[in-house]
Amino acid sequence: MSATTITPTAEAALTGAAATLPVAASSRLLSLDIFRGITIAGMLLVNNPGSWTAIYPPLGHAAWHGWTPTDLIFPFFLFIVGVAIVFAFAGRTAAGADRTALLRKSLWRGVKLFGLGLILQGFPLYHLSTIRIPGVLQRIALAFMVTAVLFLYTKLNTQVIVCAALLLGYWALQTLVPAPGVQPGVLEPGVDLGGYVDRAVFGEAHLWSQSRTWDPEGLLSTLPAIATCLTGVFAGLWLRSARPPLEKTNGLFVAGWVALVIGLIWNPLFPINKSLWTSSYVLFTSGLACIFLALCYWLADIRGWRAWGKPFQVFGVNAIAAFFLSGLGARILNLVKVGDGVALKTWLYENIFLGIASPINASLLFALSYVTLWLGIMWLLYRRRIFIKV
Repeated sequence: MSATTITPTAEAALTGAAATLPVAASSRLLSLDIFRGITIAGMLLVNNPGSWTAIYPPLGHAAWHGWTPTDLIFPFFLFIVGVAIVFAFAGRTAAGADRTALLRKSLWRGVKLFGLGLILQGFPLYHLSTIRIPGVLQRIALAFMVTAVLFLYTKLNTQVIVCAALLLGYWALQTLVPAPGVQPGVLEPGVDLGGYVDRAVFGEAHLWSQSRTWDPEGLLSTLPAIATCLTGVFAGLWLRSARPPLEKTNGLFVAGWVALVIGLIWNPLFPINKSLWTSSYVLFTSGLACIFLALCYWLADIRGWRAWGKPFQVFGVNAIAAFFLSGLGARILNLVKVGDGVALKTWLYENIFLGIASPINASLLFALSYVTLWLGIMWLLYRRRIFIKV
């Protein structure tokens, strides 16, 4: 990552969050910054409780099938990546920009994102024999690169076909193709076809440390994650059209509800499951993302009610930096030892937060304090117009 002080125009190209709308050449899609910032703040909140043994159920992932609010965060971010691709590239390609040059920059950005994911995974020791290869930033990188290729070199009809093929193809693979020694359609942790692919490609030593038999950001389930990113592209194209703002809002609401309902209908056959990133999960979460984006768009860009979204905007324009640096910070809090070798995070939680609240509320207060700390850091960067790009 590199930091620079840049103009609003340059910031737009780097963050992928700014846009040129047909109705106003200088307008900025503030709602996308806010939506991205809400998502990043949610990531920080659920990733940093004071104690993993004391969290409110909505702030933890579903045990397997089903969903909680926490299970919406990652797909929302990938959906936003898709929307941002449209606003970053559509105007430039329409103006005759070199698509090969845009693709080259996109692929390089994806490589850097993947590398940052590996840096975060291995910090600080980097045991190459056991470092986890899949991960959150790695999945974002792969989905971004594939979606960028599709957006730059195919038309909307092709993109819709690819999205449908990914969802239906993944459903068929997971329900009809058996992993060796397992009946087809078995969707249990590490037993499904995706778990087999992860072990065969990466090896057990390079998978999620809590399992070593499968990975929630595994290779096969990245296919429907690309479909999530493509649904964001469809929303971005709709928002960038010349339609009246209220028509755009209504269209997002309707499309969101349609996708959500289809996901729920599909759920009995292919359960909503974040760890498997099932096709029903893609439609369900993309539908909710459409609805949420429509709400943000109506509030911030149509009604002009922006004050409520300022903290999220601050997170949104430095989203990857906030996620990466806060992840490093969390690891440092666990590495630094105080007293009798107790981790600094544990010491803070037990000696400060447990003194003022019950364990579950103390754990939440710790997480809220951590989010607030990083909001302050990001606000300092925002005030100085420093935007860290990848």
